[in-house]
Amino acid sequence: MSILTGSAMAQQASGIEYPVTRQTDSTDDYHGVQVRDPYRWLEDDHSAATAAWVQEQNAVTRSYLSKIPFREDIEKRLSVLWNYPKTGAPFREGDYYYFYKNDGLQNQAVLYRQKGLEGEPEVFLDPNRLSASGTTALSSISFSKDHKYAAYLLAIAGSDWQQAFVMDLATRSLLPDKLNWIKFSGLSWRGNGFYYSRYDAPDETKKLSKKNEFHKVYYHRLGTPQEQDELVYVDREHPLRNAHVGVTEDERFLVLSTSEGTSGREIRYRDLQDAGQQDFKLLIKGFEYEPDVIDNVGGRLLVRTNHGAPNYKIVLIDPAQPEQAHWQTIVPEKPEVLINAVTAGGKLFVTYLQDASERMYRYDHFDGTGEAVAQAVELPGIGSVSDFRGRRDDRVLFYSFTSFTTPGTIYKYDVATGRSSLYSRPAVQFNPDDYETRQVFFNSKDGTRVPMFLSYKKGMQPDGNNPVLLYGYGGFNIPLTPSFNVSNLFFMEQGGIYAVVNLRGGSEYGEAWHKAGMLDKKQNVFDDFISAAEYLVQEKYTQPSRIAIRGGSNGGLLVGACMTQRPELFKVALPAVGVMDMLRYQQFTIGWAWAVEYGSSDNPEQFRYLIKYSPLHNLRPGTAYPATLVTTADHDDRVVPAHSFKFAATLQACQAGPNPVLIRIETQAGHGAGKPTSKQIEEAADVWAFTMYNLGMTFAEK
Repeated sequence: MSILTGSAMAQQASGIEYPVTRQTDSTDDYHGVQVRDPYRWLEDDHSAATAAWVQEQNAVTRSYLSKIPFREDIEKRLSVLWNYPKTGAPFREGDYYYFYKNDGLQNQAVLYRQKGLEGEPEVFLDPNRLSASGTTALSSISFSKDHKYAAYLLAIAGSDWQQAFVMDLATRSLLPDKLNWIKFSGLSWRGNGFYYSRYDAPDETKKLSKKNEFHKVYYHRLGTPQEQDELVYVDREHPLRNAHVGVTEDERFLVLSTSEGTSGREIRYRDLQDAGQQDFKLLIKGFEYEPDVIDNVGGRLLVRTNHGAPNYKIVLIDPAQPEQAHWQTIVPEKPEVLINAVTAGGKLFVTYLQDASERMYRYDHFDGTGEAVAQAVELPGIGSVSDFRGRRDDRVLFYSFTSFTTPGTIYKYDVATGRSSLYSRPAVQFNPDDYETRQVFFNSKDGTRVPMFLSYKKGMQPDGNNPVLLYGYGGFNIPLTPSFNVSNLFFMEQGGIYAVVNLRGGSEYGEAWHKAGMLDKKQNVFDDFISAAEYLVQEKYTQPSRIAIRGGSNGGLLVGACMTQRPELFKVALPAVGVMDMLRYQQFTIGWAWAVEYGSSDNPEQFRYLIKYSPLHNLRPGTAYPATLVTTADHDDRVVPAHSFKFAATLQACQAGPNPVLIRIETQAGHGAGKPTSKQIEEAADVWAFTMYNLGMTFAEK
């Protein structure tokens, strides 16, 4: 069957008139293998033809969604559920405590401050005032050591490109300083200025797609133009490396971390008290392991590393003797993976994962002069901790705790007593006690035991007919721990089961778990996800006609691979901002950095396994695929939208069954970060309407 014939059949079966997507004769030679790429022209995000295609596809999608009878009811209910105060954990800077808060439906969270813990909160920085559409987001903020200034980064329309501004804290007025073309960077103060990372200014027409090369570190002195910033570091021999610097709290060390991709780092340092040291010196050679500097203890550096410890340990390193033989172990490796470590209040706090749920411990002695003894920090239950931070002299710390059915709740931690107490709990538009989460374990294709969280309304019966949303990620050493999302709560409210699978490729069980799902072992990730669906069917939770699968970015790749490998196992597929073209991803923006995780088609051996699962290249004409709603955005310069464009066009041409194949392309939005609340609700309403309609669900009034 030809592709065009398959497309015609799909249109007839679904009743949808898809736009005709022009095909070209574009073909590439990969190590002697000819691979067609007929929709290559969709990679040009500035062409009139691509713009017209986007408009036509969006029109078809809007038409389909508008005919779903309960789509508007879903948006109304989501707006009600979404409308509750969301507050971040306070953090201290000088005499003030700062915290983020969204009153409910504000497009962006507002940064507040109050003097002391009893002061009256006042608006410090409101991103909602910076753009009428709410698409300008505050991505990070950093305060000078003397607490006279704050430098912050703004992202516009979801792009990874950011601008830096500086505010006078006394007057809350902006300084003339404005820095451009910042990307993948923090802001780290030292004296009367700060360090940051950027690229050279790109060509305006290619700024959202061109490969990013030669990441540079600069020092900006307040009151000077960006052109006069001091170039601190650039590796001219290795254009495809990223570089970041940070200054320790006491301004003793400037720490440089470089990477060749998303795995592996090299650490260098400058002792700023040593006037004779003008260049960075090597502390830990890269790029085999994942070291990160936590803090310094006088003249030594406290480092979390997986060198000789796949589950991570914490060591003290003397820069004068940086060889591994001289490292002093402070926190040895344990069976559980150590995922985070911070110093605050003069203590060391570490977080472990136990079957993908977080546990926290405190160490009072971490200077190497005595044994470091762990004290458990009692957490409210099975869930995740975030925003835990503080300065060395803080005596009160705050953190946010969340689970699949509980929104972020703020706790106050007293350093002297070691006890947590409730600080603030959001007033939500539902009863969390109506829902529950349980963890199950199943065996993957090769016998590996994999955990999965199931969240649903109490009283759910495993009758083989429950609608399921199966979610996963499975890559880049990122764990999926319990976290709250009001959109997923809506699905549970409607009688659905929200299932999160802790796939290989993440860090749930340390570096061994990560490596078992990367490079030539990436198929394990897809096998885990497929086995999760089979387990849910086998255990009578659901059936294939009631399963939707969802994932974003690397998770979009997951959905694309699984729906092409087992199309009959799923009824709905929701790949979001996915990496769909595994042969060309490295050609765009920061895609080259993922080669350490995926491999590259430039390598003959790696090409052979990439083409076996690349979603774009494994679509087959005449196949009945699940009902698919591809989602992407026009300003996504992390995973460029061409991935989704080409996948959707090919899938529409190949689809032989009655299920719809649609693509939703958001405007003035990017990979996901900083997306305004209004756009989040609109997208969620579209996604749930499509999902529920194709799973045979009806909307239940609340």
